Amino acid sequence: NSFVPRTNTCGELRSAHVGQEVTLYGWIQYQRQGLFLVLRDFQGLTQIVIPQDEARSHVRKLLSNAPVESVVRVTGIVSSRPPGQENPKMPTGDIEVKVETAEILNSCKKLPFEIKDFIKKSEALRMQYRYLDLRSFQLQYNLRLRSQIVMRMREYLCNLHGFVDVETPTLFKRTPGGAKEFLVPSREAGKFYSLPQSPQQFKQLLMVGGMDRYFQVARCYRDEGSRPDRQPEFTQIDIEMSFVDQAGVQRLIEGLLQYSWPEERGPITTPFPSMTYEEALADYGTDKPDTRFGMKIADISDILRRSDIQFVQNALSYPHGTVKAICIPQGVRYLKNKDLESLKEAAKSQFNQEIMDIICRPDGSLKSLLTKLLGDEQQSELIRALNVQVDDVVLLAAGEHKRVCSALGSLRLESADLLEAAGMILRDPKAFNFLWVVDFPLFLPKEENPAELESAHHPFTAPHPLDTSLLYSDPTKVRSQHYDLVLNGNEIGGGSIRIHSAEQQRFVLEKVLKEDSEVLSHLLEALEFGAPPHGGIALGLDRLMSLIVGAPSIRDVIAFPKSFRGRDLMGDAPDYVTPEELEPYHIQVSWPATETEAKKN
Repeated sequence: NSFVPRTNTCGELRSAHVGQEVTLYGWIQYQRQGLFLVLRDFQGLTQIVIPQDEARSHVRKLLSNAPVESVVRVTGIVSSRPPGQENPKMPTGDIEVKVETAEILNSCKKLPFEIKDFIKKSEALRMQYRYLDLRSFQLQYNLRLRSQIVMRMREYLCNLHGFVDVETPTLFKRTPGGAKEFLVPSREAGKFYSLPQSPQQFKQLLMVGGMDRYFQVARCYRDEGSRPDRQPEFTQIDIEMSFVDQAGVQRLIEGLLQYSWPEERGPITTPFPSMTYEEALADYGTDKPDTRFGMKIADISDILRRSDIQFVQNALSYPHGTVKAICIPQGVRYLKNKDLESLKEAAKSQFNQEIMDIICRPDGSLKSLLTKLLGDEQQSELIRALNVQVDDVVLLAAGEHKRVCSALGSLRLESADLLEAAGMILRDPKAFNFLWVVDFPLFLPKEENPAELESAHHPFTAPHPLDTSLLYSDPTKVRSQHYDLVLNGNEIGGGSIRIHSAEQQRFVLEKVLKEDSEVLSHLLEALEFGAPPHGGIALGLDRLMSLIVGAPSIRDVIAFPKSFRGRDLMGDAPDYVTPEELEPYHIQVSWPATETEAKKN
C-alpha cells in the first residue's frame, strides 16, 4: 500500500484488523438491496456494509445507486461478521467493513458482459473489451504468475549464473529460411526492414563479441496465421552461451525451470528424460510426444510378414515399408462406431493412410476383416505384442514408415481425447511430463520440392560431431546438435549448438540449402574473427505459461493478444493508412475491386 492513500487492499483484512479504521479502493463486484456490497481489487474481495442510519443517508444513496463495476473509495471500521454469516470460502470472510464515508471515483456504464469467471462469453467479445476481461480473477492470476516466473528466471540467470540481459534490435533484415517475417518499409525506395522471428543472429554475434552468457525476454514476430498455440507476436526466454555443449544447455534449462517453477504446481524432478527423434517418431508418431499416457505405437511387421494379407505384403515390399498398430484401451466400451469411423477418415484425409480396426471380444478372440487371413498363432502373437485386453480396439496401418507413424501418432492423440470425453481418466491434468528430444536430422526435404533440402531447425545449427564428414558427402543422413524441450506433448523450447566455422556455415548456406549467403555476409565475416564455440536455446514463454495454468490457448496468458486471424479486435488493427502517409515510403496500394467499393461505401 506504499505510495497510495489506501490503508489496505481488499484481500488482506482479517479478524486481527477488527476495530481499525481502513480506507479501501476498488470496483463494485455486486450490490445487494442497498444493504451491502462486495468491493474487489487485484488482491481479493471485501464485504462492505452500507449504513442505514439517517445521519449517513447520503452515503447509502451514493452506494445503493452506484452501478456494478464502478470505482469507489470507502472509509470505515472493520467489524466481525454476525455469528452464522461468516463465509469460509473468502479469505476475508470473517469480517466486514461498516462504511462511514464513500466516494464514487468513476461510474461504470452498462457492461457488454458480466465480469465473472463462470459466465461464458465469446472470445471475440472478450478480446474486443480486453480491459474488462483483464479484471477477471483468472486473467489476473495468469498475468501475475507470469510476472513472478519471469522474475525468478532473471534471478537464476543473472544473479546466480552470470548471464547478461541484452536488448537486441527489432528492426533488422530478412533471414533466409524459417518462418515468414513481417516487412517494415523504410524511406529508401525499395528497401525494407524485417521484424526478426528471433534474436538468433544477434545472440550469436554477442558471443563473437565476448559477452559469454546472454539472455533476453525477447519479443519475436512471425507473419503466419494464429493457432491456439501461436501468435504473430510472441515472447521467448532467449539464451546463448559460449564454450558450452548440448548437455550444458540442458542442465541450465532444467535448473532454470526448477528454480522458477510455481510451488502450487508441485515440484519437478531433474534430469528430464531424453529420447532421440527417431525413437519419438517410431513410438509416438511425433517429435513432441505426450508421455503422460501409454498407447505407444508397436511394430508388428515381423508378426504379419508371414501372412497372406495382400496390402501388408505390398507395404513390406518397399524399402521403408512397415506395419504398425496402437491399442486403444477399453475402446469398445468408450468409443462409438462413428468415433472409429471418424478416426479412420482423419487418417485418410490428413495422411492418405488406410486404417484397419481389430476388436477384442469378451471371450478374448479377435474380430476383424483380417482375422480370417491370420492363423491362431499369429493372432496370439498380435495379442501379446500389443498387450490386448477384452474390449480393446487395435488400429493397424501399413505403408511407408514415416507416414504410418505420423498417422498413428495423430490417432493416438485423437483417441485419447475421445476416451477422456467419454469419461475415462487417461492423462493426469496435474502431471507435468518434461522430455528432451535430440538427434534430429540436420536437413529435411522441402514439402513443395523434395529434391531440395531445408534446415530442420535453422541454418546455423551445427552437425552432430560423428556425422560431420557426411555433411559433404550425404547431407540427408546428417544428425544435428538440435534439441527440443517438450512438455505434455507441446514443444516449449528449442535450441542447438551453432556452427562457429565461417567455412562450414558458408558451405551449408550455399551448397546444401542453395541460399544466397550475401544476405548473411555480416555473420559469416564475424565468424572469421575468432568466434568461440557456442550454443543456446529459446523457451516459448507464452506456451509454457498456458500449460502451467492449464489455459486452452496462449491468448489467456497474454495481456493484449491478437485474434485467431492475427487482428487486434480492441484497437481494430491493422488499419488503413492514407496515400499521403505512404508516400515517404514509396509505396502505393493496389486495391482489389471489392475492397475499393467497400472503402467508398
